[in-house]
Amino acid sequence: MSNYTGLAAFQPVINGVGGNLVSVQASRLSTALHQSSELGTLPPDARICISPVDVYCSNQPYAVTTRVLMVMVIPGHLTFVYAISYIQRGDASLTPLFVCFYLLAAFVQVAILLYVAYVLTYFFWLQKVDPDNSTIPYLTALGDLLGIVLLGITFIFLYSIGDPTTTKFST
Repeated sequence: MSNYTGLAAFQPVINGVGGNLVSVQASRLSTALHQSSELGTLPPDARICISPVDVYCSNQPYAVTTRVLMVMVIPGHLTFVYAISYIQRGDASLTPLFVCFYLLAAFVQVAILLYVAYVLTYFFWLQKVDPDNSTIPYLTALGDLLGIVLLGITFIFLYSIGDPTTTKFST
């Protein structure tokens, strides 16, 4: 890991943003379930496992929220990436390639987490476990795992092609 000294600066951001966004979705899903049905019973026409396309593209309220949260990923991460760069070096000199791959990793992380949030929330509800108390710890743990794996892949790839951003930040 000594080759990837910059990784530690970005890891809390990718994990934190992903966890916060998916927590919002899990809470909204849980609230909707509390309003529409009793614990242990799914609303009519609801299923635990649905197509990811439905989670993102249907006209259901959860899909609208999912799209809004996905739109927030890029500007949110751009703000933090710029701040990290400025604080670490006093300037904001990141390579465009690094920024693109970092944003791709963050986008993939949140996309996966938002789908899993739907599945977990509905699964716990059907099992008579209140999703308000159970989904967010699982989602944030998965977000941490996905975040570091995707960030690690990003750093390994960019380091292998000689991108200077991966090594220029000290921790």
